[in-house]
Amino acid sequence: MAEYKDIKGFKVQTVSTDPAASIAATGVWASGGNLNTGRRGQAGAGTQTAALGAGGGPGPAPTTSTADTEEYNGSTWTEVNNLNTARRLFPGMGTQTASIVIGGYNPPGAVAVVESYDGTNFTEVGDLNTARYAAGAAGLQTAGLAFGGAPSSPTAATESWNGTSWTEVNDLNTARSYLSGGGLSTAAIAFGGDVGGTGSAATEIWNGTSWTEVNDLNTGRHSLGGTGPYTAALAFSGTPSPGTNTVNTESWNGTSWTEVNDVATATTELSSAQNASNTSALKFGGSPGVSSTEEWTTTPPASFQQENLGQVFYNSTSNAFKVTQQSVPAGTWSSGGNLNTARDGMYGGAGTQTAGLVTGGRDGPGASVAVNESYNGTSWTELSDLNTARQFLTTFGATNTASITTAGNIPPLTGATESWNGSAFTELNDLNSARESANGTGTQTAGIIYGGAGPASTGATETWNGTSWTEVNDLNTARSGVGGCGTQTAAIAFGGYSTAVVANTEIWNGTSWTEVNDLNTAREKPAASGTQTVALSMGGDPPASALNEFWNGTSWTEINDLSTARGSSGTPGNSATSTFVAGGRNAASTKVTTTEEWNVPTTNSTLTAS
Repeated sequence: MAEYKDIKGFKVQTVSTDPAASIAATGVWASGGNLNTGRRGQAGAGTQTAALGAGGGPGPAPTTSTADTEEYNGSTWTEVNNLNTARRLFPGMGTQTASIVIGGYNPPGAVAVVESYDGTNFTEVGDLNTARYAAGAAGLQTAGLAFGGAPSSPTAATESWNGTSWTEVNDLNTARSYLSGGGLSTAAIAFGGDVGGTGSAATEIWNGTSWTEVNDLNTGRHSLGGTGPYTAALAFSGTPSPGTNTVNTESWNGTSWTEVNDVATATTELSSAQNASNTSALKFGGSPGVSSTEEWTTTPPASFQQENLGQVFYNSTSNAFKVTQQSVPAGTWSSGGNLNTARDGMYGGAGTQTAGLVTGGRDGPGASVAVNESYNGTSWTELSDLNTARQFLTTFGATNTASITTAGNIPPLTGATESWNGSAFTELNDLNSARESANGTGTQTAGIIYGGAGPASTGATETWNGTSWTEVNDLNTARSGVGGCGTQTAAIAFGGYSTAVVANTEIWNGTSWTEVNDLNTAREKPAASGTQTVALSMGGDPPASALNEFWNGTSWTEINDLSTARGSSGTPGNSATSTFVAGGRNAASTKVTTTEEWNVPTTNSTLTAS
């Protein structure tokens, strides 16, 4: 006899805990035993169940440094023999019974003193070549690395330790202090730090010879905790900006950072067990004079259940049927870093939320600009300018190192096309129809542009093959200020101005445009991000709007609004679940620098009967 599951197609799996995207995503922080003496800026070494905390300061600056040392056994801290030299704001590396502590600050300034710990006593060993405090460290008692820090101002200096002496080696790419890291002397990772009072998101990998910049933290910060090898690190808490501490924890998988469960208490100048893993970490102390400890644990690999979008399962612990889904309407907006140049007149952008690009536009006085800025998820950096300054231009691309910028108004109207390779723009073949206020989407080698004003509203559509533009079938409704996203063969266009502001929506199948359901609110110059079947229309004109609408492939739904009403903003345009809007013109017709970030969580939702 056939079983029910064979007739109906699948068997619902029973699990005791909800599935997660990764082992790191199962991690949670829990309280551990308190330090006997609360303090900030300690050197940390060891693991979650066998840690060492040495030195530090009992309160906020200015304060005296201490030589107090404590050991942690996984439950309680015990006072042991003191350091020889009292100091604070310095790193440690190695195990609880075989570690070294490096440099630090002891009024009136930085020290180069290095001490080795054998589980009972500290012994002074070879000094650093460059005295410094607030440095990062990686390695063991006999082979380590010290990087960054501040002799007086942030440095990029890196030194290698062979168990006896220090040797200067190749510098970090970004000079910074109050950074963190982990790994070994031949394979390390450095992340975060302080650059001019601002938290950095910069991440670099050491291969035994030199440092290479890789993907940034999602939240730039300094005075943070960190642990783990260079392929599986953990970053937690710290200070993104003056007077603000964060609870954010991020996990590194060897390629990129992912936000995971927060620490309980936001702390700065905290310490961590430097030799711990990203599955079993320890956070302790902090400013001012914090004594609390938090322990990070994850689900063991043997018990881990991989999360898959659309899966249905039964949670035996909560006695509920659930489905894993990513509901775009559940997304929220948060503040990001400000552009360096306030401007509007941008359509699109390139890349992602944590590696984005916006180009050109119109500044405060209303003049065209050639400014090109890259976003790392925390702050904006000015890069090489466009060859031709212009406003109401179109930019698209899959990454912030490979994009196309075309069209716009210099004045006059232009069809000039430029390709960005991450370092410079190169002029390529022009559009067939010069115009402004068009929209484009796709990649550097396969794009599409549609609509615009040339000078009257147009429905002209052209495709890009990496070398030249080809005219194809027009939009059904000619319009400028159109929003849109997708790919060269599957795009969506919405809103704009024809003879009035319109709500019309059309989809492109690679050959022609088809009219589908309209926006709920007609508007022009909205920011757009996503795909043909899952898209966002964010803000727009006139007047400047904060409206955010979600397209599910069939119809539009109004969801969480922007914090700031704005039109003609820049956006990377490639995702409806993780994107940003930057700049634009607000309700007072003022060009702004502010950035807002949109994030949608993946959730395991309970199925209920109705």
